[in-house]
Amino acid sequence: VQLQASGGGLVQPGGSLRLSCAASSGTLAPYAIGWFRQAPGKEREGVSCIDGGQNTWTYVDSVKGRFTISRDNVKDTVYLEMTSLKPENTAIYYCARGSYRCSATRSTYNSWGQGTQVTVSS
Repeated sequence: VQLQASGGGLVQPGGSLRLSCAASSGTLAPYAIGWFRQAPGKEREGVSCIDGGQNTWTYVDSVKGRFTISRDNVKDTVYLEMTSLKPENTAIYYCARGSYRCSATRSTYNSWGQGTQVTVSS
């Protein structure tokens, strides 16, 4: 499956962005879809995940209450709504498809999108 992440850009602190993840071939449903991010000089980390039953997990404490993951099974798209953005949220954000269960571990995901750059700066 080929995943396509989109929706990144340059935003001021306090602003919002909505990232989208869609499959250009294959499907996202009913698999678990995770959002990861990689900031310059840092390891890629799991941010949030949603499974086929619409259960969600957020793995980064600092984004809880600000980032919301959701999926539209009709459009076969997963979203990451990011609000109250901070400069430390600057990173390349990737979506990935795993099995049926969510995980913050990179190795449990076998299909990755190309990433979309999110830059939070004034």
